[in-house]
Amino acid sequence: MADINHATDSAYSPEMDGPTHEATYRGFVRFVEIATTVVICWVLSLAVGGVREAWITAIVGVVLGGIGGAVGALSPAIGWRAPAVVAVLLALMLAFY
Repeated sequence: MADINHATDSAYSPEMDGPTHEATYRGFVRFVEIATTVVICWVLSLAVGGVREAWITAIVGVVLGGIGGAVGALSPAIGWRAPAVVAVLLALMLAFY
């Protein structure tokens, strides 16, 4: 039988540390945003290498995507925007290179 005697979603029980849970959730969401953007950079780099036969450019794109992800992870104000710049450049390269 299901337990129906539990706290509502908006309240934490006294044993739980609400602010720590919220901070952990925010950190997880931030990590997922940055990681998703870095993976998009890697996929675009592979597309540039495969479609345009520019494998050196693809390697540079992978490295810059990783560096952008590290910068975004270390600077909360920048976040996912750092690797997104690399992704936009790679998309433009794929389109016009």
